[in-house]
Amino acid sequence: MELKGFRIALALLAALCLPARAADDPARIAAPADGWANQAGGTAGGSAAIASQIYSVANRSQLVNAINNGGINPKIIKITGTIDMTEGVPYANTGDQAIRGAIRLKSNTTLIGAGAGADIVNGHIQLVGVSQIIIRNLKIVAPCDVGPVWDPTDGANGAWNSAYDAIGVSGSDHIWIDHNTFTDTPMTDNLLPTENGQLKQCHDGAVDITNASDYVTVSYNVFGEHHKNNLIGSGDGATADEGKLRVTFSNNVFRNVSSRAPRVRYGQVHLFNNYFAGSRNAAVYANLYSVGAGFNSKILSHSNVFEITGAQGCGSVVVNPGGAAHRHFQGQAARC
Repeated sequence: MELKGFRIALALLAALCLPARAADDPARIAAPADGWANQAGGTAGGSAAIASQIYSVANRSQLVNAINNGGINPKIIKITGTIDMTEGVPYANTGDQAIRGAIRLKSNTTLIGAGAGADIVNGHIQLVGVSQIIIRNLKIVAPCDVGPVWDPTDGANGAWNSAYDAIGVSGSDHIWIDHNTFTDTPMTDNLLPTENGQLKQCHDGAVDITNASDYVTVSYNVFGEHHKNNLIGSGDGATADEGKLRVTFSNNVFRNVSSRAPRVRYGQVHLFNNYFAGSRNAAVYANLYSVGAGFNSKILSHSNVFEITGAQGCGSVVVNPGGAAHRHFQGQAARC
């Protein structure tokens, strides 16, 4: 299936190169009105920070200190340049990676790139039990787990499983993730070894939202070169997710993403103005499906474009990827 969605794609990419709206300081901007993050009081992150709670950081130690200063008072953390969470010392093992690679944001925080070249490498952002978080204008290289675990019961032939999402949202609410770029590059899947007959996958999710998280907007991001991209809800048996996981995906580009864009259980997920590009026959990151409508999912999808070479109609890019076939999916004006 090849579609001529270039005009829409170009419009989206142009928007990604511009500020979300005019303001003297982008760090003072709250989540927009067209997503779930605007509901139930809205999402302002750390936009109300006083001068003493505004930080410019250029390395790991400065970033960690900024996060820890001032408790949960509103704060703005501006990243300048590339922050490598290893500080040039490779992780010794997955436990070392869990400690040194973690970026554990506290409530009422805006984390934002200050100008071009604001990158996070070898790090994993954790939003656990927090509220009022904004993450914007960053390039985040998907972390590569140094100790993937083999699970012989995963699938028909077993699989390697990894920890460490680029951004993991768990038990948190009022989150806005906007104008970021996510990619596996330079450690793309074709560079990974094969063991036990399976690719030794070292990447987990790009942005995963689980454990009854709520009121989240994911907007104007570029997701590229990744296998399992966005998990909404962690399992068919996670009944505490019912009535939660209200998530918007709007105006994103999903480029060479194999699956989970997103994969939804239980959530009330709104997908609009997104552009999906890829190929079923790609040597790396071949498309398996785009939207996974899983158990008890409630998905409203409209004004999206799927340009997936080799796919056969909407039914092949929007699928139930496994588990019980209980779902609610309403699609409007999709091009696929």
